[in-house]
Amino acid sequence: MTEPKSNSVLIIAEAGVNHDGDLKQAFKLVDIAAEAGADIVKFQSFDARSLATANAGLTQYQKKGRLSDKKHDVGGQLELLERLQLNREDHLALKKHCADRGIEFFSTAFDLRSLRLLATMGVHRFKIPSGEITNLPLIRRIASFGKEVIVSTGMAELSEIGAAIESLEIAGLPRDKITLLHCTTEYPAPIADVNLRAMGAMGSSFGVRVGYSDHTEGVEVAIAAVALGATVIEKHFTLDKNLPGPDHSASLEPTDLQLMIKAIRNIESALGSDRKTCTSSEKKNVTSVRKSIVAASLIREGEVFTEENLAVKRPATGLSPMLWDTVIGRRASRSFQEDEPIKL
Repeated sequence: MTEPKSNSVLIIAEAGVNHDGDLKQAFKLVDIAAEAGADIVKFQSFDARSLATANAGLTQYQKKGRLSDKKHDVGGQLELLERLQLNREDHLALKKHCADRGIEFFSTAFDLRSLRLLATMGVHRFKIPSGEITNLPLIRRIASFGKEVIVSTGMAELSEIGAAIESLEIAGLPRDKITLLHCTTEYPAPIADVNLRAMGAMGSSFGVRVGYSDHTEGVEVAIAAVALGATVIEKHFTLDKNLPGPDHSASLEPTDLQLMIKAIRNIESALGSDRKTCTSSEKKNVTSVRKSIVAASLIREGEVFTEENLAVKRPATGLSPMLWDTVIGRRASRSFQEDEPIKL
């Protein structure tokens, strides 16, 4: 597996539950993420009966997703989750397939049983999803592993985020292993509710790395987040937005995932450093684009240089126009023809 560069944006292609409970479809999602150039492909790990009660109703976005195909109509969250959960063998098969494709396997655990499974699989990092940011037992258990932790902050107030960070630290996880993801928990997220500047505010408030988990339609907000300093970008993707299921309609299709990743890599390259210099690609243009002080007309030896008989023109083969005040008032040491660079 190729590790991303230390200064490179970590791109997580969120497959989530867009496999629809079909392992072959999950394999295809891994292939798409790898081919698009993502660093990580992420799934969701849960035991349905540990995650939701029998009377837990569907969210609004889940209702919209399931209604796209009446054959997949379900009564509540538990029934939907049972259809989407992956078993241990599925997880192991997916991790192997990821290794074969050179992309990191990652998954979000929503309950302690699933967390134990991921820990035994030797994952490189753990994720606290937005809905679990107030789940103290889960937070403490994740901290105990001592690995990198990504905390998604959808629906959270700043005080709740602070409490989660404090809980991780008390449980032994140093703050430098925590990354906060700004997030708007709606599918798709309305642009007016994105509030990207909150990402930087979280970083300043808590002194941790920040990133962005994008639920908006399209790719522009994720790209903008990189320009604003995101170190991690997470984005849902699917084989086909029209597939029945809770998350497909708010996910990117393969071509758009590729475009987003290419744009992010271009943006992080364009950001460069905080030093302003003449770049190597610019240097060849300096002479032809900048200007010199030249004779505006014939200037005879001994004649005084004035604003009337001098001009500033391309190319920059003579005195810099920044020396204009030095030249004005001096006498010509020899004659200069029109457009000839002035020499002192």
